[in-house]
Amino acid sequence: MKELIQARFDPAVFLAQAGLGRRVVQVKPKRPFFSQGDPADCVFYLQSGRAKLTVISKEGKEATIALLSAGDFVGEESMAGTPGLRMATATAIAPCTALKIERAEMIRVMHEEHTFSDLFLKFLLERCMRAQADLVDQLFNSSEKRLARILLLMAEFGKPGEPETLIPKISQETLAEMIGTTRSRVSFFMNRFRKLGFIDYNGGIKVHKSLLNVVLHD
Repeated sequence: MKELIQARFDPAVFLAQAGLGRRVVQVKPKRPFFSQGDPADCVFYLQSGRAKLTVISKEGKEATIALLSAGDFVGEESMAGTPGLRMATATAIAPCTALKIERAEMIRVMHEEHTFSDLFLKFLLERCMRAQADLVDQLFNSSEKRLARILLLMAEFGKPGEPETLIPKISQETLAEMIGTTRSRVSFFMNRFRKLGFIDYNGGIKVHKSLLNVVLHD
């Protein structure tokens, strides 16, 4: 008797390869994945590289609200019940490779494959917790602590495995936007961190574990 064996679905394989309703795209530094106001019709999965999310007010003021790295989904708002418009712009900081997944395909695989929907839900919960932590950080911590925390997050301290201690080049203006201070203050703190041996930078930024002392010190 012949038995039909169905291959087990592997989310890692699905997110690594092109297929029906999904394709691999390359995004150069400073180029957008999508822009604020575009139709929210797909989700990107960042396979490699770094990106940032920015929003622009009606007055033209721009703010960076999140930094993204490999393993993050980008544009998850397209999975809302009613498709709408992008509320932010996603831009590559470093050369990026991403899987572009059409909304219909994303919905299909979430309904049919529980291992994938579990993975996506875990990402959404982590993103929500990060947003709450960012708000608490903004309300209660000094700008120096906020800068140290952002650098540690970019270096992926606290994630499984070895941290990516070398951060791609990022402007002090962007860092200032993220922590809600001025570029001159960021420059002051960066020089201080370097003198204390917490970081090294020459183009890119190398973060040392000792930078945690700034965040943990009261």
